[in-house]
Amino acid sequence: MKNMTYRSPAREKGYAGLGDYAAIGEGRSVALIAPDGAIDWWCAPNLDSPPLFDRILDAGSGGYFQLAPTAPWRMQRYYRENSNVLETRYQTESGEVLVTESLNSTLAGRLPWNELARRVEGISGEVEMQVIFQPGTRAETCSPWHNEVNGHPLWHVGELMAMLRLTDDVRIDTCDDVQLTATFTTSPTSRSLVALVTTEREPLAIPAPEKIDERIETSHTAWRDWADGLQDHGRYDSHVRRSALALKFLWYSPTGALAAAATSSLPEKLGNDKNYDYRYAWIRDACLIIKAFVYLGSLEDCKAAFSWLSNTIRRHDGGLRACYTLEGGQVPEEWYPPLEGYQGTQPVRVGNNARDQVQLSMYGDMLATARLFIRAGHVLDLSTSRLLGKLANHCADSWRQKDSGIWELPEEQHYTHSKMACWLALDQAVRLAQDSHIEPTWVGRWERERDRIRDWIETHCWSEQRQAYTFYAGSERLDAAVALTHYYGSKVNPQRMLSTLAQVREELGGGGVMLYRYSDVEKEEATFVACSFWMVEALAELGERDAAQSAMDEILEQLCQRGNVEIFNEMFDTGTRSWLGNMPQGLSHLSLVCAANALKNANPGHRV
Repeated sequence: MKNMTYRSPAREKGYAGLGDYAAIGEGRSVALIAPDGAIDWWCAPNLDSPPLFDRILDAGSGGYFQLAPTAPWRMQRYYRENSNVLETRYQTESGEVLVTESLNSTLAGRLPWNELARRVEGISGEVEMQVIFQPGTRAETCSPWHNEVNGHPLWHVGELMAMLRLTDDVRIDTCDDVQLTATFTTSPTSRSLVALVTTEREPLAIPAPEKIDERIETSHTAWRDWADGLQDHGRYDSHVRRSALALKFLWYSPTGALAAAATSSLPEKLGNDKNYDYRYAWIRDACLIIKAFVYLGSLEDCKAAFSWLSNTIRRHDGGLRACYTLEGGQVPEEWYPPLEGYQGTQPVRVGNNARDQVQLSMYGDMLATARLFIRAGHVLDLSTSRLLGKLANHCADSWRQKDSGIWELPEEQHYTHSKMACWLALDQAVRLAQDSHIEPTWVGRWERERDRIRDWIETHCWSEQRQAYTFYAGSERLDAAVALTHYYGSKVNPQRMLSTLAQVREELGGGGVMLYRYSDVEKEEATFVACSFWMVEALAELGERDAAQSAMDEILEQLCQRGNVEIFNEMFDTGTRSWLGNMPQGLSHLSLVCAANALKNANPGHRV
């Protein structure tokens, strides 16, 4: 796997490039590490907690935790094979060091506290290293204060406690409520540890530095054992495994929920206002991630995520909300903390107002995921079976409504993707009933409504002029999300779907492989990574294997250059070749897995 060599400094206006971050996590939280060794984002103790470090959203006053040489350096970094343990080599004129970083866990699962470990090993010569620890103010809602416990520095940040654990060679130079600085010097074969232990509203354990150091290797073993059990994906296997490991960052182990991303408010375009909080579980994203886990052969993750999804929907009386908290509650209404925003891009958001939108495609997501879960050899319980029948009836009742669509737009329309997803929901319900997985009482009605949806789409959403399914009924604009419903095209009208895909590639990709979400949106944002992989999957499933493979190779060549450690954001700017949007983005990674799976299973001699 490629890696990148950086020279210091590597920041612009105090900000690292969004494509230059690596991530570490443990199934509860995710920390983002810039090339200069600064952890600029970490929400502790949980993915959706207020951030302890938030410099990625406010370079001037945000919290961060930096570990790097004091002298000018070059660096290379990479994940260990089949692992989310990160290794970084810094080279200076005086020597070389290896930094190994992990959010630690045990072989039995996560720790009852957060444990962020940073091991420093001397490779050659001598290198002076500096530590800077500056807690954030949780968007100016608290004022951190410091004291010492048994000689160890401890900070109170609201109800969070954070203690630094250091080996004896690390010398504290300054320490107060606002910041700690420390230095130490490496030599060949030296081994030092800089670690942070946190807990919230609970007593704080104080593990010995050597135990924290040992748990780096324990964590690596746990990651490797999980990744070693994944199914092989041939030509693209290394990329699939890295995306699978990135998806595990978003799996919230206390409940089984799947977050859409680990960050909030990272812009889809600098200076624009499309900056959203993705630290929640969307039904759409969760269903698609479960689909990816099925293809990966990860039984435990599939079961946990699908169980959380069905239990959460039942908990809310069987009604579908677009998104939920990771604990299964209602996502908070948006509010706007007083932070600068990444490179001055406003607003910064906490919460997400998509919680109140009508998104009809969720019915298709749920029913298709259930059928895929069953086809993988699993069994539905009676309660979930009844829930699916109820959802199918809701879909049959409501498909004629306008909605906000997959892109959560403020203008409600008869979006073509939503209608195709409703067709998919009822088609899957019919098949589940025919195979005795759900109650067949209403199967006749589902069949009739499914066919009515098909006729409505073919009448209202097809443009003879464009020779394409359009963005919404009555429009001549295009939508890349139609590629995601390629199954509809394969069953109803393959030639129309292939024609649509060709038009989408021409208009939304300029003939290239990186696609914008829909017509005219290039004025507001960069290309949407998932859309490009959806196109690959659709082409492969519709028999265009050669075109799909060519596109896949070109996408990966663009995205995996410059040493990006394959932590994908939401969007990629093909002009500046820079990343934008929240990260790690579940849709970006899961769509790579699904595209690779489609290519693995595609028949090279088959065309629709």
